[in-house]
Amino acid sequence: MFKISKIALFPALAFALFAHCASKPEATAQAITAVPPAQEATPDLTGLSKATFAGGCFWCLEAVFESIKGVKEAVSGYSGGNEANPSYEQVGSGSTGHAESVEVYYDSTQIHFPELVRVFFASINPTQVNGQGPDHGRQYRSIVFYQNAQEQKIAQDFIDQLNQSGKLGARVAVEVTAFSRFWRAEEYHQNYVVHNPGNPYVQHESLPRLRRTLEQVPELVKEKK
Repeated sequence: MFKISKIALFPALAFALFAHCASKPEATAQAITAVPPAQEATPDLTGLSKATFAGGCFWCLEAVFESIKGVKEAVSGYSGGNEANPSYEQVGSGSTGHAESVEVYYDSTQIHFPELVRVFFASINPTQVNGQGPDHGRQYRSIVFYQNAQEQKIAQDFIDQLNQSGKLGARVAVEVTAFSRFWRAEEYHQNYVVHNPGNPYVQHESLPRLRRTLEQVPELVKEKK
């Protein structure tokens, strides 16, 4: 677990500094050396289906999908914009059109796209415009990326049902967008919640969001080994 100096002396200040994703470049500086990417085993993703979602900080969303049965891998990255091979700093500036996203590799014999959509909506505030929780800006907007007409209909039908139910108290702000290209984020972002459980943002935002999501879809959660 990596440690941030002076947290013990100034917990309130530390939380203020790391209470949103905009602070992540400073928070991740030590993670690059604390968890070398070389330690990560590359999973075999041959024959798996893919789905892509954006919903606020990709650390949070990646941790959610990694906990779902049938999901073999979730990768943090960028999608929805025009900039080729963008950096974290470029996306964070809001100039690329990309949103922090997660590419989900899943076994379609164990879980299906409609269930992934349900997990996604359970993990976010669907009515928040251009952001999730403390993270604000187009780079944190919520999107279901579809790869065919069937996925588009599944996502749009889910949104229509939520809007018609009126239970959210506001219109759903999630975009339904044709998938174009996914750019993998820098290695220090991958599996960030697992590698850095002591990070204040992870403690105050990522882990509570993960718990809230899994409580809503208990039948889809991987069994603990």
